[in-house]
Amino acid sequence: MNGALLLRIATAIILLSHSVIGIFNNGINDFGNLYLNQIGFAPFGVLLAWSIKLSHIAAAVLLLLNKYVKLAGFVTIFVLLMGIILVHFQEGWFCCWRRKKWC
Repeated sequence: MNGALLLRIATAIILLSHSVIGIFNNGINDFGNLYLNQIGFAPFGVLLAWSIKLSHIAAAVLLLLNKYVKLAGFVTIFVLLMGIILVHFQEGWFCCWRRKKWC
């Protein structure tokens, strides 16, 4: 295995673990309703939350398949930067655990 393959696998695991859990525990809908709608994305909070999570899943699959890696990387970087700028700069990095609220 080379370094790029290991990096793609590790990134895919992180993206999938960040996304798939929210599908099964209603976390995506809660994030959209209880956080995104409250900070000004209403009425599109749930749609935006699902778009973010589905983009993570699509990017993870593309990274594992070694297809459209640059596109998957650019989309993922954009989504993560927006999360850092719009959420974590204001709420802190570990806002979910510290305050028991959605971020």
